[in-house]
Amino acid sequence: MQNLARFFKDESGATAIEYGLIAALIAVAIITAVTSLGTNAASTFNAVAGQMASA
Repeated sequence: MQNLARFFKDESGATAIEYGLIAALIAVAIITAVTSLGTNAASTFNAVAGQMASA
């Protein structure tokens, strides 16, 4: 019975889950930022290539 009570009081698993969720949110933010930056960079490079081709 004491082992069961100790199991329910243990919060180390909850802390690990919280850290995992924080890491996942940070990863999603980084992926979103990199994707947006990549799209903007591709547009810029295409515009420059178009200007160089027409010159």
